[in-house]
Amino acid sequence: MESAADTIHREPWNKGKTVGQKAPFKPKDIWALRVSLQMENRVPELALLNLGIGSRLRRCNLVALKVRDVCHGDQVASRAVVMQHKTQHTVQFEITAPKLPVIGRTLTL
Repeated sequence: MESAADTIHREPWNKGKTVGQKAPFKPKDIWALRVSLQMENRVPELALLNLGIGSRLRRCNLVALKVRDVCHGDQVASRAVVMQHKTQHTVQFEITAPKLPVIGRTLTL
């Protein structure tokens, strides 16, 4: 049987770390991300960033998007409707004109 002296005291995994909701990105931070992704020619990541910011979908819904959700044939749709995983409600979002070429280039890669 263990005594109190034999037990090992472990520190909590989050001791000294910031917990809770993080502050949203500032416009200058988003701009810096976009510029760095463009300079590194990382088109898929840039498309995902633009779509995530514009649609305001949750991360799990954003990464679960399929090509058929945002395309009609060869063309990128200007609007898309997806069902949220968490709430099971349908959400409609627009794919604005500046994002269309980036998403189109991503799909042709």
